[in-house]
Amino acid sequence: MKLGIVGTGNISSRHLDEFQKIENVNIEAVCDTNEQNLNKFLNKYKSNNIRGYSTLEEMLEKEKNFDGISNTTPDKFHKETTLKILEKGYNIFCEKPLAENYQDAREMVQAALRSNKINMVNFTYRESSAYQKLVKIVKSGEIGVPRHVSACYYQSWLASNKWGDWRNDDKWLWRLSTKHGSNGALGDTGVHIFDFTVNAVGDIKKIFADLKTYYDKGDKIKNYVLDANDGFNSLVRFENGAIGTITNTRYATGHANSLILEVFGTKGGLKVELDEERNKWSTLHVCQNENINKMSWETVECSKTPSNYQNFIKSIQINKNIQPDFNQGAKIQKIIDSCIKSNDNNSWIDIN
Repeated sequence: MKLGIVGTGNISSRHLDEFQKIENVNIEAVCDTNEQNLNKFLNKYKSNNIRGYSTLEEMLEKEKNFDGISNTTPDKFHKETTLKILEKGYNIFCEKPLAENYQDAREMVQAALRSNKINMVNFTYRESSAYQKLVKIVKSGEIGVPRHVSACYYQSWLASNKWGDWRNDDKWLWRLSTKHGSNGALGDTGVHIFDFTVNAVGDIKKIFADLKTYYDKGDKIKNYVLDANDGFNSLVRFENGAIGTITNTRYATGHANSLILEVFGTKGGLKVELDEERNKWSTLHVCQNENINKMSWETVECSKTPSNYQNFIKSIQINKNIQPDFNQGAKIQKIIDSCIKSNDNNSWIDIN
């Protein structure tokens, strides 16, 4: 199976590595309008004999035998590049968030439906086997009806040097600037925690969000105006009657990259806590049956599950979309847009 990659920034190397772990899958060509990034990528993977192009149009014109294309461009280019790829009739695997706003995301969904091609969004944390087990248990009704949900996405790169000094690195600075296409922590990692929660518990009916930007870190560095949100809190009401909180911050001291989801139902509770090193990706915590009155939690180790990259290839092989697809990506983008509206209006927003 032959794939192409659009964009050769940091995340593109992860896509290449993950896809080439899969038997009989090969990255044939890449493209990027940023000549420096393109050359750096081609030199790094010189032994792979990957063809390089300076524009997507050129790659689509000269490469005729792709089975799919992976879109790793910056967020603001997702719509433009994805529509061109679908118009040429290729299956597509797109980085998150699907688009910069819900209207653009819906256009991408409609284009995918018209093309009748496989379309997926790379919500990375779906790959946790413990999370997938949690989803299965919730949907089975084994812990009863969900009543309360707590979901947190914790990073600390604004308060630590775990990933280097953000003040000196463009790959972090753009995430703090709306002019550079960032919706802040809400758009960058908020999409993950909302997908993480909604996929497990069900659709959100109403939301009240409070976005926060800390200007004491500075107003501007180089040409980056530091005006994007650094974190948020949200109160949510689910369609199934459950309530909960979904939060996200870049100031969570002691957490490099942690996702925590707790779901409490009428017959039990579940918890996953994912860490930076992926040491806990298979660990599910369960409290049910006789353990409910003992306040005792059982730790369950879950068998490894396929990656999003493997599921994309399988989707092409069976010609059927495995989740998460573009429609899910658009649903999450609608929640993101609703958070911004809620913050601006200081009010609850009915998402539907």
